[in-house]
Amino acid sequence: MKYDVFNKDGKKNGQTLLPKEIFEVKPNLDLIYQAVVTQRANKRKVIAHTKTRSEVSGGGRKPWRQKGLGRARHGSIRSPIWVGGGITFGPRKGIIFKKRFPKKMKRKALFMVLSQKAKKGFLILLNELDIEKTKTKLMTDIFEKLPSKEGSSLLALPKIDKKVILATRNIPKTNTIQAKDLNCLDILTFKYLIMPKESIKVIKETFLKSN
Repeated sequence: MKYDVFNKDGKKNGQTLLPKEIFEVKPNLDLIYQAVVTQRANKRKVIAHTKTRSEVSGGGRKPWRQKGLGRARHGSIRSPIWVGGGITFGPRKGIIFKKRFPKKMKRKALFMVLSQKAKKGFLILLNELDIEKTKTKLMTDIFEKLPSKEGSSLLALPKIDKKVILATRNIPKTNTIQAKDLNCLDILTFKYLIMPKESIKVIKETFLKSN
């Protein structure tokens, strides 16, 4: 599959061949859904935690005697019906949200998402991406010249480039990631996927080497 390549001025600078094993995979919405749900579940952090009646303080003795006072009987102030008592069926830290998703299925879902980005024109390839200084304005000027200027963008770098990463982090609706760490959730979060041509080689070596 041939795909247009842009330079930093936003002009087309030839074409490159995308590997069909990655960018020409038919979509399966159920599989993509499973991949996204699994990834979101595995990122979830359990923060809310309530105490049961056995964990709250107090209640060492019976509040008042069983009979003779005309009041309802109670055995402990730690009862859930008392203010400051234990919580019934409240959220607990012990709950596990993690899900298992086979590696081959996750890789297949990633290829499907990449294929759809390319098919719909939301994949933007750059001939090269380098800046002289760590300046946000330099990256902003590049993005404003690309077709993705009006949408959110995920920049997939072939390797760590501190200048590009630091210059991009203050740009709204834009994030950076290494090509070897691409995943369905991050790609679907942003409308456009921008990457230099070298990133294609990294994707191929990372996700096809174990096929």
